[in-house]
Parts: sequence; structure tokens; C-alpha cells
Amino acid sequence: MKKICRYLSPLLIAALVLGSLPVAAAPAPAGGMITTQDALAAERTQSDRERIHAVLARDDVREQLVAQGVDPAEVEARVAALSDAEAAQMADQLDQMPAGASVVGALFAVFVILLVTDILGLTNVFPFTR
Repeated sequence: MKKICRYLSPLLIAALVLGSLPVAAAPAPAGGMITTQDALAAERTQSDRERIHAVLARDDVREQLVAQGVDPAEVEARVAALSDAEAAQMADQLDQMPAGASVVGALFAVFVILLVTDILGLTNVFPFTR
């Protein structure tokens, strides 16, 4: 048994050293480590934007936007330009609306968000904000 261990020990040491070389030689990530919170926040942001786009893709919402004189393509562009926090706020407002209600609430939420972004100078939809 000692004779086998005598030959096996250097082989195991060599295998461990050679096996750890790729890990030691790997370059460090350029942007740093991504935390779990960052990954979850990115996923939540993506789902918030998908929910907003789903509401805006509805025919009744598009009809109301056109009736209010707002170009749906412009709204899509504005939603794409929203920050993550603004998109989360808009998605939360969409969730708080009662189910089966008219689209007036959704349109009001879109109007308020566009108005706020216009006042902040991020967008240029309503000329009366200048």
C-alpha cells in the first residue's frame, strides 16, 4: 500500500497543479462581478418593458392614442427611452389599474408619463410644456 501511495501522490499533485492552471490563467472580468441584485433588477426591468409593450400593442389602446392625437410609434419610442425606474413605475401603475376597466386609465398613465418626461426635457411631445 505504501508503494502505491508513493507513486500515486506525485501524480495527484501534478494533476491538481495542471488542473488549476486554466483557472489561474483566466483573465479577470472587465466589468467586475455582477451581483444577484443586478441580475434580478435587469430581469425585472425587461419584464416591466414587456408588460408596457403588451398594453400598448392592444388595439383599443392604439385606437385611443390615435383619438387623442398621439402617434403610437412615438409612444413606443418614448417607452424605449424611459429609464429603468420610470419603466418600473409605469408597469406598477398598469398593474394597479382594475381589470376590465376602460383604457382611459392606461391612457391617462401614458399621458402623465409623457407629460413628466416632456417637462423634464427628455421628450418633445407636447408643445405646451415649453
